[in-house]
Order: sequence, then C-alpha cells, then structure tokens
Amino acid sequence: MIDTLMYAFADVFAPWNLVLMTVGVTAGLIAGAIPGFTIAMAVVLTLPFTFGLSPVEGLSTMIGVYVGGLSGGLMSGMLTGIPGTPSSIATTFDGFPMARNGKPGLALGLGVWSSFFGGMFSAVLLVTLAPRLAVIGLEFGPWDYFSLVLFALTITASLSGENLVKGMIAGALGLFIATVGEDEVNGVARFSFGFEDLESGFTFLPVLIGLFAFSQLLSDLQDRVKARQPLMDARGADARVRIEHVNAIKMVFARWVNLLRSSFIGVFTGVLPAAGSSISNILAYDQAKKASKTPEKFGTGTPDGIIAPEASNNATAGGALITMMALGIPGDIITAVMLGALLIHNVQPSPTFITDNPDLAYAIFVAFFLAHFIMIAMQSVTLRLFVMVTRIPMYMLASVILAYCAIGVFALNNITYDIWVLFSFGIVGYVMRQLGFPLAPIILGVVLGHVAELNLSRSLATDSDLMLFITRPWSLFFLIVSAFSIGFPWYQKARETKAWTLAYVPVLLAAISVPLFMMEGFVRPIIGVALLALSAYLLWRSVASGWKVAPSGDHEVHLEES
Repeated sequence: MIDTLMYAFADVFAPWNLVLMTVGVTAGLIAGAIPGFTIAMAVVLTLPFTFGLSPVEGLSTMIGVYVGGLSGGLMSGMLTGIPGTPSSIATTFDGFPMARNGKPGLALGLGVWSSFFGGMFSAVLLVTLAPRLAVIGLEFGPWDYFSLVLFALTITASLSGENLVKGMIAGALGLFIATVGEDEVNGVARFSFGFEDLESGFTFLPVLIGLFAFSQLLSDLQDRVKARQPLMDARGADARVRIEHVNAIKMVFARWVNLLRSSFIGVFTGVLPAAGSSISNILAYDQAKKASKTPEKFGTGTPDGIIAPEASNNATAGGALITMMALGIPGDIITAVMLGALLIHNVQPSPTFITDNPDLAYAIFVAFFLAHFIMIAMQSVTLRLFVMVTRIPMYMLASVILAYCAIGVFALNNITYDIWVLFSFGIVGYVMRQLGFPLAPIILGVVLGHVAELNLSRSLATDSDLMLFITRPWSLFFLIVSAFSIGFPWYQKARETKAWTLAYVPVLLAAISVPLFMMEGFVRPIIGVALLALSAYLLWRSVASGWKVAPSGDHEVHLEES
C-alpha cells in the first residue's frame, strides 16, 4: 500500500500534471462562476482534451475542473446575486446580502474556506471508505451487478421530482441508445437499419457533448436579444475585491459544528446516485437554519448561511467519487463523465476498480486532496478573470465552445459521423429540455446500459434460473431499494398529509433487513437486527399516535430578488 501511495504521489506531483491540474481548477472556477455554464458542461468539454493524456493526467485534470467548478459558483452568487451553478443557489441567500452590506471580501473568504474544509472532510472519507466498500464489491456476481445498475437508474429517475415518468422515459431512452450497434456477447448488429455507421453504435463522447453542451448552447442562444448581450452586468463584480482569508478561517473554525454537519450532509448526498450538489447545498442550508439559535438572521448575511452550503457542495464531490470508485456507479453526472474517460482509456469501471487499478485509484485520492489546495491558490486570480469574461456576449462564447466541441469529437475517431452524432443528440437534448425531460437519466442509461446488458447476459448464461436475482442477498438488497426509490416521490409529496407515509420508512427498514440476514458473517446480520428493531419502534410509535400525521411546517427557502 505504501509503495502504491508513493507511486501515486509521484504521478500526481509530476510538473506536467501540476500544470494540467492548475489549468483544470482555473477553468472550473471560471466555468462555475458563469451562470448557465454548468460544471457538467466544463467537465464534458475537458474530456476531448484528455485523449492524448495518461489516465492519471486525464482524471487529475477533470477532478481539478470538478473541484474548481463547485467553488466557482460562489463568485457570481455573492458579487452579482446570480448563482453560477445549481450547487451555489443557497450560497446566494446570505452571500449576496453580506457582500452588498460592504463585506464582499469576508463573504468570499467564508465561501472559499468552507469549500476547502468541506472538500478535505470528504477526501478523508473517500480514502477510508472507498477501499472498504470495494472489498464488499468483490462479493458481487453478474446478478448483483445488474440489480445495482437497476438501482442507480431508478434512483436517478426518482430524483427527477414531480417528473418521475419523464425521468423514467429518459433513463429508458439512454438504455435504448446503449443497445444500438453490435451485441457485445453475440456480435449481432441491432437497430442499424442497414447503415454501416450505426453498426458500431454511438460513441459515448459525441452523445454526451451533444446532449449537454450543444443543447445548452441552443437554449442560451434561442433569445436573439439576450444572445447579443454580455453574460451579466459585471458592475457589481468589483475586480478590486480582496478575499479576507484570516478572518474567514477564524469564523469557520468558530462554527465547526455547522461545518462538520454540512460536510457530512454533502458526503451522504454525494453517495446517493444522481443526487448531487444541487440538492446537498439546499439541504445543508435548511439544516443549518433549523439548528441555529437565531434563524431569523438567515437571509440577511449571516456567516452560517454561507458556511453550510459551501461546505456541503464540495463534500458532495467526495461522496460521488466514493460511489464511482467503490461500486463503479456514477454518483452524479460529472462522475459519469469520468467513467466515460476510464472507458476511453480501456479501464473498466466496476466494484473491482480499486483492486484492479490501485495506482490509478490512489492517484485519484491524491489528486482530489491536491485540487482543493490549488483551488485556494487560484481563487484570487480567477476573481479578476471572472469580471473580464462576464463582459463577453454570449454568442461569441457559444461559437468558440461549439467549435471546440466539434474539433474534440472529430479527433476521437477522425470521422465526420461523430460530428453528426453530436449534432443529432444536441437537437434531441434541446427538444427534451424544452419538454421538461431531465438529461441526467439519459447519460446514466448510456453509461450503464452496456454494463447492465453484459451482466444480464452473463447471469443468464451461467444459470437461467431467474430466482437467483432474489435469492442472492446483494441482488435482493438492490432490488428492494430500487422499488422503494421509485415510490419515493409519492412518499415525499404526501408525507405531511397521508397516514400511509408513516409506514414507508419502517417497511423499508424491515425489507432491507431481510437480505442482511441472508449474508455471511455476523456483523451484517447484527445490523439487520438493529434495522428490524428500529422498524418495530417506528411502527409502534405510529400506532400509539393513532396514525396521525404531524405537518412539519413550511421550510422552503426563498431567494429574495435583488
């Protein structure tokens, strides 16, 4: 292990790799600061650049973009009142009022250092938890892999909010896209309709860039007036602002309970497939407000209102990487892109990833730590660059980005077919955006479709008995949580009005305990007993209360228009 860690340090701290990570963090900070230019878009656009790099260099660069993007959204949110990314929405609630009250340097300092410490917390958990989860992954067979992929797809769709049906349709479309081309097991062409190009299927990168980057550009440019205007009025973003590092660090440490609680929320949210930092930052802000002795100060520029969302959104990255590295399942759309990068470099993402590729796994650990230190160093520089970029009209930026997309896609296989794939899926993505379909389930369907199909074929070839999907404990575990994740939106919507919602969590806990009892050893059955006891207690409490639902009140947070 020590030798592997030393090799990882040597690879990550190589001069060229440090340059790449610095460029990646800087690009992420700028991309995160520009409203409408999402972190996912930035990572997607980074992917073609990594073709000529080694796996360590490519993933280190994308991790830099990821970490920088999560921290970059606070700049526009605090200085202009417009959150740069969905992961910085809650930061704007108190960051912008504090900056408007004459303390922009302190607001930026609190955001930067909260992001740093939240990221460090999740990095420690990444190093300690991912290898342990990977050991559990060694118990998986093809039946368990298939059920795990099914769980990832269902929870992605369930997190589509009220658009559950649209989320399921989008996930199914992604799975269909993955089936186009030759069958990996039998080599039979499917859905090619006689076209030779379609027999090879759709390459991951053109589909990804088309759905996310090109469709986003089309959405941004559909209004001719806005397309000719600068991205935002940058008069509020003063390039002379100085980040107050020392005061901010003191204030963050003085509120260490809020920092740790918010970081844990971020890690937990990141572990859930497809949840992401757009959820964790709002959730952490809400919990910080509930736990505060002065909740009335939230929304007026209180430090706790900045620390909570910024610590949680960077911690989410560590949680997403835990899921990706330990189980081979992307925790969010950005780690889905990283899985695509692994495939391009002929590295197969799976629960055996850490044991099969220890050098690359430990390099990811080290790069994630290092990216946060580079982020701190580059914040002041990118603050000035942010002001300059906001003065460029959107149509100019869009032209440059689209040209880069086309060049990067063409360089993949040197065929124009990939450019047409990008264009076609860009149109599909644009239409789906307009109709309210979430795009994340499509990407996960494309990424995981091959894994699901391959393991389903392997399981049926090994034994045609379908009962093995139920009699194997891990497969049963993932099938149970898949079923409950599909019903989660209805539970969430009705939990303050319908009595049946009181039984949702107890029944879930009782159901999960069944596969735990089926597992070998004594630790997991003990956990099953604990879950069963907790389920019985919750049911007893509901019966004692006469199955009365107690509304928790309205905890929605509203962003005051500036």
